[in-house]
Amino acid sequence: MKLLSAVALAAASVGMSGCATILNGTHQPYFTQTQPAGATIKFSNGTTCVSPCRLEQRRKDDMRVDITLDGYNSTYVLIQSKLGGTGFGNILAGGIVGGVVDGTNGASNRLVPKSPLIVRLSPIGSSEGAVILDEKGAVVMTVKQWNDSVRADVAKTIGPRLAGLEGNDPQ
Repeated sequence: MKLLSAVALAAASVGMSGCATILNGTHQPYFTQTQPAGATIKFSNGTTCVSPCRLEQRRKDDMRVDITLDGYNSTYVLIQSKLGGTGFGNILAGGIVGGVVDGTNGASNRLVPKSPLIVRLSPIGSSEGAVILDEKGAVVMTVKQWNDSVRADVAKTIGPRLAGLEGNDPQ
């Protein structure tokens, strides 16, 4: 009888939690690389590292990543938390409660630009800005283009100043 109760409790807890929470967790490893390496990477949530680096970041948080390296123009990249496909899977599987859990804790989200975030910095005096690269080293877009595309949405959670809508924006 105790075994049956334990199984029922385990099944109920799985049913009450979200699929994405179980499969993805509420944090994701986020790799950051710069060209050249050795840049100081400072996330708006207070975590800091030197590139290349890997930090666990909460899936539900929009962030700003400030990047500095002597001899190169400082830049920042806005990181957006976006709903991933697992939220839709919860609804299809009939897991309304799981969908609510995943939506609340951010487990259904993913951070973009996706990991690894690879930024080629621009040397001081260069007329070119920093660019975001894909894993093969091809230019995806300029950091400015990326930030402009997500700035208004990210500003809703991190605030207009951090998103670059107020004051002097170095980009």
